[in-house]
Amino acid sequence: KLQAFACTGSRKPASGDGGFKPAPEVDVTHSHRFLRVELELNANLRRLTFSEPVQYVYNPLEYAWDTHRCYVETYCRAGQRFLFLGMNPGPFGMAQTGVPFGEVKTVVDWLKITGSVGRPDREHPNRQITGLACTRSEVSGARFWGFFRNLCSDPALFFQHCFVHNLCPLIFMSASGKNLTPPELPVAERKALLALCDGALCQVVKALGVSMVIGVGRLAEQQARRALSAEGVDVRVEGIMHPSPRNPKANKGWEEVAKTKLEQLGVMALLNNM
Repeated sequence: KLQAFACTGSRKPASGDGGFKPAPEVDVTHSHRFLRVELELNANLRRLTFSEPVQYVYNPLEYAWDTHRCYVETYCRAGQRFLFLGMNPGPFGMAQTGVPFGEVKTVVDWLKITGSVGRPDREHPNRQITGLACTRSEVSGARFWGFFRNLCSDPALFFQHCFVHNLCPLIFMSASGKNLTPPELPVAERKALLALCDGALCQVVKALGVSMVIGVGRLAEQQARRALSAEGVDVRVEGIMHPSPRNPKANKGWEEVAKTKLEQLGVMALLNNM
């Protein structure tokens, strides 16, 4: 059972908690449904094992549950039509903060997320988790949230119509500390992982009632389209370019590319008219 707590709390949900007791300001229906799906996904993911090239696996929905829950309780609400979907966490973004594309400065200064962040059981020495005290900036997250911060000023304006989520909550690293995406995993392990994540995505989309999923990057877009289509979930799937610095096109002006695509999808009109 899921029990939700206000953002100022620090206790992780335990299996013996007796029911759902929301904080007064929480959008009960949506935050409860969303967090329940994630907790169920966490339980299923714990049963998976990974082999070479994977040496380290972090799950910020476990050690950073406190800040992640704060994000969901604060911003997941009824009426959100667009779900921006990333693939999986980055080492200096969600891995540190528990927030999708969660570049630390943005999470603290703009989204005003609070809470404690623990550490994974096994850490790469060069990829240690320091939580909201992390001084490294995640370029993808800074670009993504920076774009909407410049557009909306107040995060409440963005979240009136939009929410942001990751398909897979796990971050994978090689022995060298290199970030590995799910497509880089061995075939059998990748299929087992994505089967669980796809199922959770379908539950999330139905629970939130969004009308469009916008994949951030081609991988997230394609996987979302496959997963939702296979389950017969009637929702439109589109995509925008990923803001990663590994993408030469993103380095030449990601904001303008994203703006053009979001104008075509009808997102910009809603955000600009607030």
